[in-house]
Amino acid sequence: MTLLPGSGDPHRFGTEAFYAALGRAFVAMCAVVPFLFLIEAVDQGLAFGLDPAAGIIPKRIDGLDGVFFSPFLHHGFDHLYSNSIPLILLGTFVLAAGARRFLWSTLIIVLVSGLGVWFTGSSNSVVVGASGVIFGYLGILLTRGIVERSWWNFAVFLLVGLLYGWQLVGILPTDERISWQGHLFGLLGGVVAAIIFRRRRPDIGGPYHSESTLTLP
Repeated sequence: MTLLPGSGDPHRFGTEAFYAALGRAFVAMCAVVPFLFLIEAVDQGLAFGLDPAAGIIPKRIDGLDGVFFSPFLHHGFDHLYSNSIPLILLGTFVLAAGARRFLWSTLIIVLVSGLGVWFTGSSNSVVVGASGVIFGYLGILLTRGIVERSWWNFAVFLLVGLLYGWQLVGILPTDERISWQGHLFGLLGGVVAAIIFRRRRPDIGGPYHSESTLTLP
């Protein structure tokens, strides 16, 4: 049987490869959340005090390592519950576009969000949670829809916006006990990652081939 051009392209909406990649990404993200719950359960059950020990403490050197550790920590199970569904949903669509792009993009989001919090947050606070990463994935989907001219990514962004659009106010300064800096810089990190690791479109008029990707180390 002869396959149509692009029928095996996991980045092309509607192909079997596309749905297979989406399914694998969903399973992978569903496996991440129980790991986060395990960390929270161990922290609370054994009273390790991981939040102040491994969270981001702005403007303090001893709180700088929290840039890498804070996304895995939460202020209780309610905080983790509120992050779980958007993390699975957004992470699935970002991961489906490629594991390497997902990992490198996540690293950029973690760095931009974490360092942004460290430089601009209150030195009397301890910041933990995956919400900066979640806003970063939202930034990726929006930016990919624009720079890659991907209607699929843009449609996903609109869908998530309808479901969680009210959370976008979290990028604005507020008196509530949330890190709007983490949300804002996470979103910016996602925009940067989407631009750096964007997929190149094939040459117009040339023979068909799958869209090439940025070569990553």
